[in-house]
Amino acid sequence: MKKTNCLLLLMLICSMAIAQSAGNISDPNKQPVSDGYKPSSVNQPGKEYPQVNAEGRVRVQISAPEALKVQLDIGAVKYDLVKDENGVWTGESAPQDEGFHYYQLNIDGASVPDPGSLYFYGASRWGSGIEIPATDQDFYALKNLPHGQVREHTYFSKVNNSMRRCFIYTPPGYDQDLQKRYPVLYLQHGGGEDETGWSCQGHANLIMDNLIAEGKSLPFIIVMDNGTWRMPEQARPRQGERPAGPWPPEGWADGFMNTLLKDIIPMIDAEYRTLADPQHRAMAGLSMGGMQTRVITLAHPEMFSHVGMFSGGSISMEDVDKSPAFKEKVKLVFISYGSRELENPRRGPWGDPAENTQKLKEAGMNTHFYVSPKTAHEWQSWRRGLYQFAPLLFK
Repeated sequence: MKKTNCLLLLMLICSMAIAQSAGNISDPNKQPVSDGYKPSSVNQPGKEYPQVNAEGRVRVQISAPEALKVQLDIGAVKYDLVKDENGVWTGESAPQDEGFHYYQLNIDGASVPDPGSLYFYGASRWGSGIEIPATDQDFYALKNLPHGQVREHTYFSKVNNSMRRCFIYTPPGYDQDLQKRYPVLYLQHGGGEDETGWSCQGHANLIMDNLIAEGKSLPFIIVMDNGTWRMPEQARPRQGERPAGPWPPEGWADGFMNTLLKDIIPMIDAEYRTLADPQHRAMAGLSMGGMQTRVITLAHPEMFSHVGMFSGGSISMEDVDKSPAFKEKVKLVFISYGSRELENPRRGPWGDPAENTQKLKEAGMNTHFYVSPKTAHEWQSWRRGLYQFAPLLFK
């Protein structure tokens, strides 16, 4: 069954905020914005903090008169805040890369969301996020043009014997021409995130709306489900120890693979106007979702013709040799990373992603390798990855 998404208002605020201009500060106790700091575009309505300046530094402020120590925790670094005579703590970070970042405040050892920011699901919790304005943010800006919809779809999973939900992007015009059918992209989030990530943090809907309006991409449906995987308790290594055996462990993606193949795809083909064949079906994902994409499409190349992995490993010739139908049936392999990830690569068991992708090309496959400039393992890399990937689909 379909219903209005209770989080759509939050997502709309996230999208609209990109174009918001900063307001003026009226509270005399607050820091002025004359030093170049402006309220973040993803602040809660009316909140002046957190703020961002042209260097990408983040300034936060919170009233905590009885606290002994307050820190800003962003980018795996903690910055001390300074307390004034009114019990208001203020502090700034070092410059951050362009795009979206999770962060939190640490008050006397307790990590908590900033009450000034909107909340996003990441790091396995609802917490704060901030946008560092990007030079190329126009490709995911909210504009006056035809827009699709992000729909919440609640369903019963026979595989899991439980209720689940996914979010479905339907392109502009989906409800007008009821005879038209569409290709489908199954798009997965990363570890510690959920099915809301690609719409809210990733702005996948706005990226597609803009690409379609500019004639750069064919319209297609996007399905965003929850692929969260957790290590079995008995398999957890002690802190500081490497897990024994191969990593990820054998069969780690089987749960979501079964849910996708037996529940999600049949449901989408039955309830939406899809072109229900492998030639019009793609799968992609970021980080953990890219790793799931790798496992699932190699195991079932008869189900997908287009494959995308954003910061989630790569596909090697050895992989293809073990799955001969993959080379025959898959029409596109797209791999992307942030440039900072490649400066200090964590290659895992897949080897060099650029080299792997080039070898597939030399073997006759249609491959693309994209590098997001000056970004790391973060949403700006993955937004740019989707922006480059979508125009290549279903052509």
